Amino acid sequence: MPKLQSIKQNPSHDALPDFRSLGVVLRTLLLSNGVALLLAFLRASSWPDFLHQLLHGAALMQPVLLTCLLLFYVLGPSLAKLPLWQGNGASLLIVALVTLGVVNLGGGLYLTPADHRGFEVVRYLVLGLSATAALLIYFRLRTIALSPAIYQARLQALQARIRPHFLFNCINTVLSVVRSDPKRAETALEDMSDLFRMAMAHDRELVPLDREIDLSRRYLELEKLRLGDRLRVNWHTGNLPDDALVPPLMLQPLLENAVYHGIEPLSEGGVIDIRLSKEGNDLHLEIHNPRPEPGAHHTGNKLALENIRERLALLFDIEAHYTVEKTHDFYRVNIIMPYVRKDQT
Repeated sequence: MPKLQSIKQNPSHDALPDFRSLGVVLRTLLLSNGVALLLAFLRASSWPDFLHQLLHGAALMQPVLLTCLLLFYVLGPSLAKLPLWQGNGASLLIVALVTLGVVNLGGGLYLTPADHRGFEVVRYLVLGLSATAALLIYFRLRTIALSPAIYQARLQALQARIRPHFLFNCINTVLSVVRSDPKRAETALEDMSDLFRMAMAHDRELVPLDREIDLSRRYLELEKLRLGDRLRVNWHTGNLPDDALVPPLMLQPLLENAVYHGIEPLSEGGVIDIRLSKEGNDLHLEIHNPRPEPGAHHTGNKLALENIRERLALLFDIEAHYTVEKTHDFYRVNIIMPYVRKDQT
């Protein structure tokens, strides 16, 4: 199986930005409008003139910007196959042609009736090409900062921070039944061995969701040895696709938090509800567990939550959403991420 790469980050330095990524589109819109705002301010002689300059610039920039983004969205896969210098050249050519087309269609809206129309067209072209070149340089520097070597190293470091915690909790679980039920402890050790073999088998950015679910089920079985009937789990995986990919070791740490901070402090135990579903082009993951009274248990260091939040940001940029809802009696984690299929990697 080939090494899996994130579909929301370019796997190589020498590639154009992914103009189908919501993060890239939003950054392009914000940076372009920010530059337009600055230019209007520098050219204005008063506040009314600033507003006039801003509206005049927006009348040209917005049609050009939106048309270019639409073309980049459509042509993105083809442009991505080109060498970097050819992709940059093609991008600049697209911007130049769109700028000329909008200026010519706009006629008197952009060009004065004087004898300097040629200069004005060249000025618009220079502004458009300069802004495009600046954006391409920005995205290239950003891609270099998130280069595969640094990117993969950060992911490995983040995952390694979870694994020792995972290991120690599993060992404590087995130790808790060694004296009372040696045979059961032996079986638990075998299950733990299988569990860690699965957890350590893949060091990739994305792994099959069914593998993560299997790993989490094994973890919960180990915890059930320790907590018995106090731990009850409801799985809801109705319309879950078979080919979905997710970040590794994402579900299990959330369940570990739910067990350790939600179920264990309660003498009567409680129920963990796990809901996994596909809605449109997104995967939804929700974990709901009871919350004990403040002071009944220490709050923990929130390592797992910070870890998962950072990994989602690295892999999916702003297209992943991580929210936590807590009241006096329950705690809910909800994660929404893009639906990535095996054939997309």
